[in-house]
This record gives sequence, structure tokens and C-alpha cells, in this order.
Amino acid sequence: MSNKQKKLLARMKVAELKTHCSKPEVVEVWDTTAADPRLLVYLKAYRNTIPVPSHWCQKRKYLQGKRGLEKPPWQLPSFIEATGIQKLRDAYAEKEDTKKLKQKGKDAKTAKLGKIDIDYQVLHDAFFKFQTKPKMTKVGELYYEGKEYEMDLKGKKPGTLTEETREALGMTDDGPPPWLINMQRYGPPPSYPSLKIPGLSAPIPPGAQFGYHPGGWGKPPVDEYGTPIYGDVFG
Repeated sequence: MSNKQKKLLARMKVAELKTHCSKPEVVEVWDTTAADPRLLVYLKAYRNTIPVPSHWCQKRKYLQGKRGLEKPPWQLPSFIEATGIQKLRDAYAEKEDTKKLKQKGKDAKTAKLGKIDIDYQVLHDAFFKFQTKPKMTKVGELYYEGKEYEMDLKGKKPGTLTEETREALGMTDDGPPPWLINMQRYGPPPSYPSLKIPGLSAPIPPGAQFGYHPGGWGKPPVDEYGTPIYGDVFG
């Protein structure tokens, strides 16, 4: 047996290394090749540890894939845009475009202030009353390719449907979601087994009825004795 084969046999398995770590989710495939895998995963699982950037193992350079992408124009923050300064700037730019080169040179020599006037109180309120805190990255959080295209799910709550979602699905105020029938057949989502879902593990809204007619809430999931399977569906 060669030295390389002996080294591979002596190397820890990923599953074994996860049993020695308090946070198994931080263990990666290449952690077993470290000089001291146990110490490495201990440091990775330690509180407030900043992870190594994920692009360390990529062969191409950092952000090389961003080349050639068209960058969208910068937009004013909403609290500044509410002052109406963008409309004044656009109107001023259109007026400047109509001027001749001689007139532009003359205006540059005798510049005048106050061409774009905005009420001082409006500006004060924009920055001291209505200013919103910009979204900032956390400590140790690094930008990676495609991060701006990811959906932010921090403010989302499972099982809650917004008005835009209801309108897109064609749902009424007391109507069931289109996936309720399949949930009654196959059960609640595996990731949220204790989620209260009307018609499945919680009572349906007042005035609604079970059934497969338009606006009906399907068939309540019960066993052969009439006992609800997933929760108190009858209330």
C-alpha cells in the first residue's frame, strides 16, 4: 500500500467529523483534508467566527463573471425623490439642451445661484423626518456574484399571503389557496409541520364551506374514525 493510500485511509470522513462539531452545518467536504480537522471545525463553529470567503476555491478571479453586465443607473433614495428635486433637475436639463453653445458659455461666465429652488422645510423634513436607514451588510458578510438577485425573506412569514399574491392567484377574501387540495391529500409542508393552515390544521374562515365547488375548501383530512389528522380543522 502506497503512502498516498495510507493517508486517504487515515483521513476522517465527513460524517464522522460532523459528530465532533457542535454545528454540523459548518462542516464542508474539504475540511477533512486539514492538518487538524477537529480544531478547524471547532474554530468554524465558534461564536462570532467570520467564515472564509466562498470564492477562495474558485479558479477564476473574484467578480470576473460581472464583466459585461450592464449596470443599472443609480436611483435616488425614496425620501430624497419625494422632495421633487429630480423633476426640477430634468426640467433644468431639458432647458440647457435647448441652449446654443454660445449661450452656455455666457452662462458659465456669469453663473447664477438659485436656479433649482426647493423649500427649506421640505429638505429638512426629507433628511430629519422621513430619512430611512439604508440596508447595510453585517460584520464579516462579503459580497459575492448574484447576491443582489437573491430574494430577501427576512420580513416574510410562512402561511401569510399578501394582497398582491391573492390578486395574482385570483383568490377571493374568503377563498382557499390553490394548493390546499394537494396539502389535504399529502399533508403539510415538511419544513413547517406545525404551521396552522386553514382547511388542513386550522378552522376555515367564518361563512366558508368545505367542498369542491368554486370557493370550496376541499375535504377535511380525517381518519376512518372522523378524527382530524393534522390538527383541529373543525374548530
